[in-house]
Amino acid sequence: MTTLAPPPVQEARHRAEPPAARGRVRALFTGAPEDPRWARPALWAILVLATALYAWNLSSVTGNTFYNAAVYSGTKSWKAFFFGALDSGSFITVDKPPFALWVMGLSARVFGYGTWQLMLPMVALGTGSVALLYRMVKRDFGAVAATIAALALTLTPITVAINRDTNPDPVLVFLMLLGAAALMRAVRTGRLMPLVWSAVAIGFAFNTKMMQAYVVLPAFFLVYLWAANATLVRRVRNLAVGTVALVASSAWWMVVVDLIPASSRPYIGGSTDNTVWDLVIGYNGFGRIFGASSSVGSQGNGASFGGEAGLYRLFNSIMGGQISWLIPFALIALVGGLVLRGRAPRTDARRAALLLWGGWFVLHYLTFALAEGTFHPYYVTAMAPGVAALAGIGAVQLYRAFVEGSAAKWGWVLPTAVAVSSVWAVVLLQRVSGSGTLYTVAEVVAGVAGAVAVIGLLLGRFTGRQRLTGLAALAAVVALLAGPAAYSVSAAASSTNGTNPTAGPSTGGGMGGGGGQRPSGGPGGSASQSGTGQSGSDGQSAGQPPSGTESGGTESDGASRTGGSAGGMGGGTQVSSAMITYLKKNQDGATWLVAVATDQTASSIILESGEPVISMGGWSGSDDAMTLAKLKSLVKAGKLHYIVVSDSGQGSANTEISTWVKKNGTAVSDYSGLYRLDASDVS
Repeated sequence: MTTLAPPPVQEARHRAEPPAARGRVRALFTGAPEDPRWARPALWAILVLATALYAWNLSSVTGNTFYNAAVYSGTKSWKAFFFGALDSGSFITVDKPPFALWVMGLSARVFGYGTWQLMLPMVALGTGSVALLYRMVKRDFGAVAATIAALALTLTPITVAINRDTNPDPVLVFLMLLGAAALMRAVRTGRLMPLVWSAVAIGFAFNTKMMQAYVVLPAFFLVYLWAANATLVRRVRNLAVGTVALVASSAWWMVVVDLIPASSRPYIGGSTDNTVWDLVIGYNGFGRIFGASSSVGSQGNGASFGGEAGLYRLFNSIMGGQISWLIPFALIALVGGLVLRGRAPRTDARRAALLLWGGWFVLHYLTFALAEGTFHPYYVTAMAPGVAALAGIGAVQLYRAFVEGSAAKWGWVLPTAVAVSSVWAVVLLQRVSGSGTLYTVAEVVAGVAGAVAVIGLLLGRFTGRQRLTGLAALAAVVALLAGPAAYSVSAAASSTNGTNPTAGPSTGGGMGGGGGQRPSGGPGGSASQSGTGQSGSDGQSAGQPPSGTESGGTESDGASRTGGSAGGMGGGTQVSSAMITYLKKNQDGATWLVAVATDQTASSIILESGEPVISMGGWSGSDDAMTLAKLKSLVKAGKLHYIVVSDSGQGSANTEISTWVKKNGTAVSDYSGLYRLDASDVS
């Protein structure tokens, strides 16, 4: 009798895989079996909302033309791509490291250059940050806390504004959250590799926006050193290895660039000595904190973008509507949560998470509030995950303490937190009363829902009606998010200011207000729309950069750019569309179409003409990127024929160039300040 052998194990496993795969797909939409039935659909709804807010009407979004031009140049030259050069001829870099440009540049190389191609990764990373925050909070505090945190981050007004822009901050925030997620895994397991990956993520964040990525590092180090599930010796050893990984992943691009001879690479924009190291510690380092930069001297005036430095800055008329809505609640939640976890073991994951998010929030708050250097409102989007996480965690922790704890000790904490935050929301909305029906409705909702929440919580707590308490808690969520929702809808419905994006109506105060308004005469603005060529739109190809040339004068990064430090090299000269047409017609094989004073003038011409343009003075016009000797060599080699100069500004080196050009060049009579130079003009 023949006995049939059982089927191989592999075949049995293969037959079992389809149902398992179907189960995993189902779980993607329904969540884990232990999750509430509403949890995963709620997450998907929030992610759809985030995507809609960040991606709505993208064709109207200008973005920051400074970075747009660098991305475009990177699609034309891999050398420009690597260095983050403003122009495809690689004369000068932008004043930031290039990782965010690489992200947008790869998208543009794959899909072609255009608005949605540049914005696609920014929208994806913005939504990804929401999903990542949800996952982190849910692991330690459950679905309710995670849902509130994700919704709070989604509706943070300044986050909506910046995620609709081509500034590097969405990339920075996502990388910092990746680092936080890996850190918490390292804390729970005590293993080394998650800590290393956390360091690598922060290193890439450093290569996105330099020292700003390091703001969270004190919290990361202290949380791991205190709470990691390992012996003290092992924790110290792992931190040492992680520090090596941090340094390596942060410094590799800087080291490579600084080792390349200056003659073989672009000038490092924003530096004083043509090194990335100087950019790190100066313009993008201590200059942001102490109000001075090694490249442009004292820049305390940059604070005007967000108001005067001080602890109150993030609550002022400029910043309040961008970020401060949930700060009172987050602060009370942090203190209350730490008290509730006070007797937990050293390795308690919930307390570690509170310390992480609390440190994230406090460190960013102090940095941004007290910084005396260049400060833009959109910087505070980096603080939003900490505020949102504490809001979600605090809502659950304080609610449980309110329901289950003693009335004398905890019966007042949650109602107080809701009352203070609701009143502050009404104050913020009062500041913009008359700006539109949307804000009036939000003010009424915040006030009424806040009152209902506080009264309902107290009545429910002291009458024992748990259902009333639950409904009051929902009213509290509505009260606290009504104002941010109004600002966020406004940001999504408006074209953003590419240089200084903000949400909501203008509240005055220097350059800080004006959410949704394009500035005249600056990146993303329309001071001198050409009316020719193809405008940036969906489906724009790499060979058809968007039009819209602006004047050389604008304000960005906290300094006036209308000449002054431009040193007589065209700082105040208008560059028209007709001039660009003339320059293209008479380029005569030169590498660069023209040399101008500043980055913003150069970037506008690059995007309209599609040709490389030299920025001689970097962003502020004060960089020493162009010297007379270098200019002569470029002209003699036939790489440059045209230069724009003017009589404005001071500065010996730039004045020397201006004087030489006027003496040896041929003025183009139709265009004031434009000179033609040929090899025969160089002695």
